[in-house]
Amino acid sequence: MSESDLKKDDDPRRHRGPAHSSPYPVSRLSGPVELVDVAREIERADEMIATRTNARLQGIARQIRALQEEARSVLEETRQDQALHRARCNFRRRPGHVYHLYRKPDGSLYFSMLSPEDWNGDPPDEFRDSYRLEADMSWTPVGEIGRAEANAEDVRRMLGFGGDD
Repeated sequence: MSESDLKKDDDPRRHRGPAHSSPYPVSRLSGPVELVDVAREIERADEMIATRTNARLQGIARQIRALQEEARSVLEETRQDQALHRARCNFRRRPGHVYHLYRKPDGSLYFSMLSPEDWNGDPPDEFRDSYRLEADMSWTPVGEIGRAEANAEDVRRMLGFGGDD
């Protein structure tokens, strides 16, 4: 053995155990790792990450648009409920009851307990619509009462609070 061979054997950084316990890759079956191959793999990974990120951001953008639309709907319902609460009313409003909205020639709105049918189809002022006052003080147009009750029943059933399972 030459002196240089002895120096290699004395190197404390050199691994002396079996190949499977080596801290570095030591496979003789795979070819040498080329820098170009590593760069190509990084590029492919970057492209896949960018594609996944873009898809996720598009999903978030769709959710944001849906939430914005829902917020607009809530604000519009709020404006309508506020306007209906400001309509003149000469009786005490009770949740669960249906009231009929009329407009006077001067544009002012008022509620009546009498429907257009109660006036024999000839009410004194322009009939606008009929509403039921809900327990949360919101107003439901009479034409939507069945749908609102069906939606509430669906929610109760999903939450396990009654109905058919």
